[in-house]
Amino acid sequence: MQKYLMAVDAGTGSVRAILFDLEGNQIGCVQQEWIHNEDPKWPGSMNFDWNHNWKLACDCIHGVIDQTKINSKEIAAVSTTCMREGIVLYDKFGKEIWACANVDARSNDEVGELIRMNPELEKEVYMESGQTYALGALPRILWVKNKMPEIYKKIAHIGMFNDWLIFKMTGKLAVEPSNGSTTGIFDLKKRAWDSSIAGKCGLKDTIFPDVVECGSIIGKVNTKGAKDTGLAEGTTVVVGGGDAQLGCIGVGVVKSKEAAIFGGSFWQYEFNTDAVKTDSNCRVRVNCHAVPDVWQYEALAFKPGLVMRWFRDGFCQLEKQEAEKTGKDPYYIMDQKAAEIPAGSYGMMCAFSDVMNFISWKHASPTFTNFQLDSEKFNRYTFYHAILENTAMVTKGHLDLVREVTGNMPESIVFAGGASKSPLWCQILSDVLGLPVRVPVVKEATGLGAAILAGYGAGIYSNISETARKLVHWDKTYEPSIKNHFLYENLYKKWRKVYAAQLELCNQKLTNNMWIAPGL
Repeated sequence: MQKYLMAVDAGTGSVRAILFDLEGNQIGCVQQEWIHNEDPKWPGSMNFDWNHNWKLACDCIHGVIDQTKINSKEIAAVSTTCMREGIVLYDKFGKEIWACANVDARSNDEVGELIRMNPELEKEVYMESGQTYALGALPRILWVKNKMPEIYKKIAHIGMFNDWLIFKMTGKLAVEPSNGSTTGIFDLKKRAWDSSIAGKCGLKDTIFPDVVECGSIIGKVNTKGAKDTGLAEGTTVVVGGGDAQLGCIGVGVVKSKEAAIFGGSFWQYEFNTDAVKTDSNCRVRVNCHAVPDVWQYEALAFKPGLVMRWFRDGFCQLEKQEAEKTGKDPYYIMDQKAAEIPAGSYGMMCAFSDVMNFISWKHASPTFTNFQLDSEKFNRYTFYHAILENTAMVTKGHLDLVREVTGNMPESIVFAGGASKSPLWCQILSDVLGLPVRVPVVKEATGLGAAILAGYGAGIYSNISETARKLVHWDKTYEPSIKNHFLYENLYKKWRKVYAAQLELCNQKLTNNMWIAPGL
């Protein structure tokens, strides 16, 4: 009897195989960290090692089958999800010949070349595709053409990482709209490739595989896929989607005007719409949702989770030692102390990620400011508290940005991902936004979204949206403090001015940007 669903998730920092029962309960998970190394010859590069990383993915699939002691024939269907933007290029034989991970930033020269070629082209591409050159595939493919012409000549197909996982399992290559739309070579309204965009950039316009809608059966695990992964040959494989879109399915954010925030290495704000309208100022991203006939406005905060990891590893050795002794998470221990710091962190602010400006995307040098030499008030817990507030400030900017474009604001926010495990961060987010923040029981929702698509494709579930609402259970709702919200409203206005000043220091080359899009 088939009674399980599997999700394979190729994230920025790791790959995982997660097993669910048909009621959406997580039965097992095996994860392997991976690193996307920079090629010293190409600053800003993030190479994707497809041979090593496929082995890690297979180890995870084998591992979760062994961990749960199930028979692989009991798995009804498998689906995949991944970081967006990462691309894989294939030759005519289906062999990988080049790949890069999501925020690969090696293509400065190519962005400049595209701008010189046609200064208005980036805006034209954005108005149709919802994407700019900042994260899209166009400059990266042009980079291959310019820097590796022998590889460029061999390109026959392009795909994303979730499609690559499916291709390795089944031998079938197709692209789905939720992740495919992040390339900048898509017609958003049609949810399909627009090869003429590539032609305008002087690139091949014949390398685009079929588009298959999320939740469709793409094929079966073939003989080699079964040998590599430990899955049973003939297991149904269903088209998945991008991590944020499947995360939305996993928390029940499936209808227009619903919204979610996913807090991890990067923070994504996702706002659903049933009408495609891009921003005349090209500031906010627009993607296809993994639910047919739904799209999403997306605003990204850069590296909040990585900032937290840096602060933990650089300044919280005592908490890490205590965590080893007690078995508690170091972040939990830090939260307990930081909760004693008042809202506003005594006026201290920090600058990491800026509010999104997709057409001209850059972030100031990491900065803490407005603290005093008073160790009672300004200690590592205050700095930690300020980091939590900073990310919430960026998120407020994103809600305001999407409201400006659409005229709509959500009535509440779903908050998921690793950051939602922190009650302190949840409450700060609610206070800054002035909205109820709902946290689901399943914090890591992307895998559940992939499992729902797998079950839908296999015919176990009749409707994606209804199934999502049925399987999502709520842990807690955080209500905003009116007093704190008023304080944060005033602090936010100051923070925007402080951030603009810090960014100007970068513009004057006095400090270094935390991140800057290629070509700027």
